[in-house]
Amino acid sequence: MTARAKPRGRALAERRLPPAVQEERRHLMRALHPVVQMLGTIVGHHVEVVLHDLTQPESSIVAIANGHVSNRRVGNSILSGPKNDLGFDAAKQSLVERGEAVHSVIDNYPTLTRSGTRLKSSTVVFRDTAGEPFAALCLNADLTMIEAAHAWLGRLLQPTEAATQPLDEPPDMDALMKEIISDAVRRSGKPAGLMSKEEKVQAVQAMMQRGLFIVKGGVERAASSLGVTRFTIYNYLEALRKAKESARQSRADS
Repeated sequence: MTARAKPRGRALAERRLPPAVQEERRHLMRALHPVVQMLGTIVGHHVEVVLHDLTQPESSIVAIANGHVSNRRVGNSILSGPKNDLGFDAAKQSLVERGEAVHSVIDNYPTLTRSGTRLKSSTVVFRDTAGEPFAALCLNADLTMIEAAHAWLGRLLQPTEAATQPLDEPPDMDALMKEIISDAVRRSGKPAGLMSKEEKVQAVQAMMQRGLFIVKGGVERAASSLGVTRFTIYNYLEALRKAKESARQSRADS
């Protein structure tokens, strides 16, 4: 899902710009909004897509998809981004410098969320024809589940280690699955036994967004943690799929 913010404080800044540059900026920002929505539906729940208006750094996020990756939403500041963000170091520096009228790409660099989750990020900083930066499009990918699955598969392909290391599931995968389930249940603020059906569905959605169900045993562990059957988990996942499809169809019809 994506959301949009109403521009704030942009009118005063634009009055200082030539009309042609104002229109150029508005045209590109309008074009980038649907790009955020499109990317968010195709890259997967583990990849956050963020559009920033650099002319309003106090509330720079104007569109975002999969904001659960960094726990951000529309209206958040440019300062709320991941730690060690080389892309935004460049973007922030661009705000005090005028450069050539060339868009800048900073790709494939590591970052950290505020909670310490490792991400892989890429950023494009857009400049107008006057060389002033005014927008940034960022992708932040949480690859922890994929990396854990890759490590598990790697062990399966090394039979010489079978005698010393069980191949069914490495410890790091086990700990990660427990953390994902614990975090999803904790969001409701109550024990699983006291959670309503709606709260359990929301917990399943949080687990799905972090990739739990692409890993062997994810459904069974989720069912055990919530005190339901694995068939109930499948029913929750189907309900979430239908709700997402219905929302997508509503947007298409509007």
